[in-house]
Amino acid sequence: MPEGNVIHHQARRLGRAFTRRAVVVDSPQGRFAGGAELVSGRVVRKVEAHGKHLFVGFDNDLWIHVHLGLFGKWQMGAGESPEPVGLIRLRIVSDASYAELRGPTVCEVLDASEKRAAVRRIGPDPIRKDADPQVAWERVHRSSAPIAGLLMDQRVFAGVGNIYRAEVLFRYEMSPFRMGRDVTRADFDELWRDLVMLMTAGTKRGRIDTVRDEHLPEAMGRAPREDRHGGEVYVYRRDGRPCLACGSEVQMADLQGRKLYWCPACQVT
Repeated sequence: MPEGNVIHHQARRLGRAFTRRAVVVDSPQGRFAGGAELVSGRVVRKVEAHGKHLFVGFDNDLWIHVHLGLFGKWQMGAGESPEPVGLIRLRIVSDASYAELRGPTVCEVLDASEKRAAVRRIGPDPIRKDADPQVAWERVHRSSAPIAGLLMDQRVFAGVGNIYRAEVLFRYEMSPFRMGRDVTRADFDELWRDLVMLMTAGTKRGRIDTVRDEHLPEAMGRAPREDRHGGEVYVYRRDGRPCLACGSEVQMADLQGRKLYWCPACQVT
């Protein structure tokens, strides 16, 4: 499932392509035909992301709400929209650009009050400048759940996925199994600031990089990472290989149905 930086990157691309333009919206697959009729022909006012949720706002105060889930995917392009191929749930077309959406978990039309309610259910998003980290802190310091689990809870940290949770915990040498109530406010503030920095950079670059300069391939004389996710990372999907900082073997375990990666020597408290 894409992490929050990917959704923000997509929102920026959609915004540049369609904001202040009248668009034709349809559903070649047919499953979103009713929703498409409600906004087709209207002008796009705003495209925004909240965590892993994307919202396209129109001049009739309706919003298309999209959550990609595990299988959703956008395809965007300039010029005339090609003939539809495959199961396209949603298509947005302007005089200069098009976007096609396949396989989302959620694709629906919301009115303004429904959109506000949907956003309220999402936790603070480190990428958004209006995010309130106090909301996340209140949920963390009252919880007996492990911090690695809380980082993946979208009601606590919106947009954080498996890569960012593993990497931010490693960067601050925090055990993924430390209970939320044992995380100090100072530690929480450091984690939040690092998430803001890493995820904002990931939005701009379109990939996730978490390795500090002294551990980059050119500094260590090692081969660069080769992985479909791209970017240089410390522990994510590096189980069985040496930690870049201490040389210990990176471990992997199941936590709440997701793979967790950490260094048992660096992350002991």
